[in-house]
Amino acid sequence: MFFHKKELIHKDINVKDPDPKFAQLLLEQFGGATGELSAALQYWVQSFHIENPGIKDMLQDIAVEEFSHLEMIGKMIEVHTKNVDQTEAFKSTLFAVRGQGPHFLDSQGVAWSASYLNEGGDVVRDLRANIAAEAGARQTYEALIKMAPDENSKEMLVHLLTREISHTKMFMNALESLGKLTDPFFGNIKPDETVDIYYNLSTEGKQGTDERGSWNKEPDFRYIADPMNADLNEKQKIS
Repeated sequence: MFFHKKELIHKDINVKDPDPKFAQLLLEQFGGATGELSAALQYWVQSFHIENPGIKDMLQDIAVEEFSHLEMIGKMIEVHTKNVDQTEAFKSTLFAVRGQGPHFLDSQGVAWSASYLNEGGDVVRDLRANIAAEAGARQTYEALIKMAPDENSKEMLVHLLTREISHTKMFMNALESLGKLTDPFFGNIKPDETVDIYYNLSTEGKQGTDERGSWNKEPDFRYIADPMNADLNEKQKIS
């Protein structure tokens, strides 16, 4: 059951000089791949896959908040396209053709797609996908903040960016509660003997060196410096 309260989750939006060009950029967070609609639907659908009651509740709480963020972005788009004369509207051909207010399109006019959603029925997989989704949203918000034409719009976007950080921390803590924050082994199939092998398949040349770091060093990994000249067993593991 849903109820809609007719006020924004944050402050009302007051824009002195509407900017349809900026409104078109804001569409990225309404009908775009990293937008609030994508996040809300992704987390909501994931919640039905999950047995853990605490994580299910968290996903539904965050999903509902993301719907409220979608409302904020929609209101910002409405404010930036409302009561502008035709000359101003034509600075964004998208709104000149489609009319004022938000649409399920991204900033380039591409229609929203369910292919943007990443959910797979495994709690660890889904939580990690959500961390990536929040990172993508935060990157988009950072770009929008740099281009915001007024302080009120910028303040609203900073709030939305802040909540992306909060959600990321929630997802990380949920993974940690499962003991899976840094554990790459999840699922039910035992990996084979190549699980700890690192193949040096991008060899040193004029453009750089073969770097070594925690991602390819002992004790976590066996480093195969020259895979083509490795013994037969190691070559079979490559193919």
